[in-house]
Amino acid sequence: MPVLSIAHITTYAYHQPVSFGEHRLMVRPRESYDQRLLDARIDIDPAPADLRWLQDVFGNAVAVASFAGTATRLRIAAHLRLDHRPTAIEAVAVETYARRYPFTYSSEDMPDLLRSIERQHHDPGRIVDRWAQSFVGPGTATTDLLETMTRTIHHDFTYVGRREPGTQTPMETLAAQRGTCRDFAVLMIEAARALGLAARFVSGYVYNPNARDARVGGGNTHAWVRIFLPGSGWVEYDPTNGIVGNRGLVRVAVARDPYQAVPLSGTWSGFPGSDAGMEVSVTITVDHEESVPC
Repeated sequence: MPVLSIAHITTYAYHQPVSFGEHRLMVRPRESYDQRLLDARIDIDPAPADLRWLQDVFGNAVAVASFAGTATRLRIAAHLRLDHRPTAIEAVAVETYARRYPFTYSSEDMPDLLRSIERQHHDPGRIVDRWAQSFVGPGTATTDLLETMTRTIHHDFTYVGRREPGTQTPMETLAAQRGTCRDFAVLMIEAARALGLAARFVSGYVYNPNARDARVGGGNTHAWVRIFLPGSGWVEYDPTNGIVGNRGLVRVAVARDPYQAVPLSGTWSGFPGSDAGMEVSVTITVDHEESVPC
């Protein structure tokens, strides 16, 4: 199994000294059976007056930094080492009652899934509904439906990087046939919810497992989707790269909406026009030889 070394560095620059408000960092990968954190370090310059950790409502690890004094630069560097155990599409097992679409979640699961089924974007023209229904046929296998939707976005839509915050609406993405990884994730989430499926937004990292697997969205954080399938639970779908399963994907934050999974957010105060820009880099090194015991 690959062991990953991840360096996620964000640098804010200012033309003159500014003071910093509270900053929230979501850069620590979630630990589970398929990814295990071996080491994690966050270096912040200037050093924060206080750094505390908390878990949000989704169980994501959030670091909260507060500062004293002023500076012309803020650099936040996360250095992570992770044992990653990819799950292939063949490992997705679905309960008999859910193998064909449509199906209804069990009475035990439904109360906890309702908010992840709830639509988030007003679609009076039912544009997303019609697009989602285009993947449904008589006796359609649930896994085939979702795999086809994932690969359709990958093949038919154009990926365009965008540094500005926020996402397009699903209707805008469908009309433009282009967008960022988070735009594609939001589209697939809304389409899955239009079909009555529970879907969540994922923020994390993407890497190339080997030379044959060229992934789009590297060099920065990445976004994709988790959909709840009875029998396997939350299954990863990356419409940007056409991936089913977590091969090449490292989860950091899982949330109902993108705004709940922003990797880094905070405020500063100073003279107008002080902002000199931001630089972000994510570098991932893959070691295929190292073996880490469970």
